[in-house]
Amino acid sequence: MSDRLRIWCLRHAESANVITGTAGVVPAAPLTERGRHQALAAARLLADEPITQIYSSTGVRARQTAEHLTSLPALTVTAMPELNEVGIGRHEGTTDPAIRARTAEVLHAWIVQQNLDQRVSDGETGHDVLARMTATLRKIAAAHPGETVVVVGHVASLTITLARLCALGSQVWGTPLPHARPFLVEWDGQAWHCPAWPEADAPAEHRHAP
Repeated sequence: MSDRLRIWCLRHAESANVITGTAGVVPAAPLTERGRHQALAAARLLADEPITQIYSSTGVRARQTAEHLTSLPALTVTAMPELNEVGIGRHEGTTDPAIRARTAEVLHAWIVQQNLDQRVSDGETGHDVLARMTATLRKIAAAHPGETVVVVGHVASLTITLARLCALGSQVWGTPLPHARPFLVEWDGQAWHCPAWPEADAPAEHRHAP
């Protein structure tokens, strides 16, 4: 039996914070009706996968997405704060377009310019996000050698982490993760691999919005 871990990663389904343009971790934002349908569609896509565990961030939108996946047999959801979205400090929960623009600038610096020192206000640096997300994925890998699991997270924290771990670089910029579309990430014991990055289908105003 191979020890190769397979992770089906996905961004949470559409949620209220996306519709309102609210930035930050936004822990209490629930799924929209459209989001619930997206989560159910993701469950159908994964129905034949030999999934042994589902992990999500502690954000309501991620947990609700993950809970729709528990229609798969005998699966439970483990919520982990380490999988949460990028923190933007004192601007958490803002709808200010200027802060959203600054967030996009910071993500561009992290992903395209490889400058992880940037941050929004007193929020997390790219180093902070990459460290917590990488440690969490390694923890999951150590717990599930040779298995298939699901990780439900967020657009910015997943993108910066997987762009680095899978050596995708700036090619992921401009193709933000669509809502609730599973894509495969593999760990072979030495390196991470992302066989394909999902194509974006979000409106331009929502691209790379945490």
